[in-house]
Amino acid sequence: MAKHRQSRFPTRKSSSSSTLVFTLLIMFTFVILILLALGILSIPGNSGGSTKVHDLSSIVRKTSDDVDEEKGEQWVEVISWEPRAFVYHNFLTKEECEYLISLAKPHMQKSTVVDSETGQSKDSRVRTSSGTFLPRGRDKTVRTIEKRLSDFSFIPVEHGEGLQVLHYEVGQKYEPHFDYFLDEYNTKNGGQRIATVLMYLSDVEEGGETVFPAAKGNFSSVPWWNELSDCGKKGLSVKPKRGDALLFWSMKPDASLDPSSLHGGCPVIKGNKWSATKWMRVEEYKA
Repeated sequence: MAKHRQSRFPTRKSSSSSTLVFTLLIMFTFVILILLALGILSIPGNSGGSTKVHDLSSIVRKTSDDVDEEKGEQWVEVISWEPRAFVYHNFLTKEECEYLISLAKPHMQKSTVVDSETGQSKDSRVRTSSGTFLPRGRDKTVRTIEKRLSDFSFIPVEHGEGLQVLHYEVGQKYEPHFDYFLDEYNTKNGGQRIATVLMYLSDVEEGGETVFPAAKGNFSSVPWWNELSDCGKKGLSVKPKRGDALLFWSMKPDASLDPSSLHGGCPVIKGNKWSATKWMRVEEYKA
């Protein structure tokens, strides 16, 4: 009886598959090396497990070489990770800033704070500015700004409270405080405040910084350190610049409250400060 001879074709097929896989691997490696050489990809370094999350000199973007501020170019600058805070330069145009001020001026009243027990507004010595609220969606210009705020923060327009326009004269300030609430009454509509966008409607000659006294970081490394007032040097500070918008988060990514978001408005030393605040909620805010 003739013996059955095993076919060699399966072996050849297996060999061809191995060759194909090896060829693809070589090609993939070659592509990765090209991307690394071109700087498109980079290999993250590890210096003994150390972190630079609080090294503000490493995360503050140097803008003098690649951005022409006089042309009103827009870019976002990381200024802190604790709290998470970002400055959107030239967020508003000069015309938009002037428009918001003109809307608010006839209705300005002494600023108040929220009573944690009743939810009502009350006078307080910690806040000495004047202000007024602009209803959400008040007109086309306000709606355009609110849509831009939503795109910046990735929070729906419907989660935002109405714009609050504020005016600080010489000596006026807002002592450090939290934007989130520690009571149930003020979270019934829309839930907790998750983030704040503070838009600067005017330049300030001296003082008026937004300061984060509980922020983590080497504050003196920021490029504008020598331009800050004594109050501004008590923490991480942002100098008011017309058109800029400061976004900071009152809650961490795990939805817990962030105590490093403590912030205040330094006294104006010279000039006037106009700003507009938008508070964002976790859920839809029924305006």
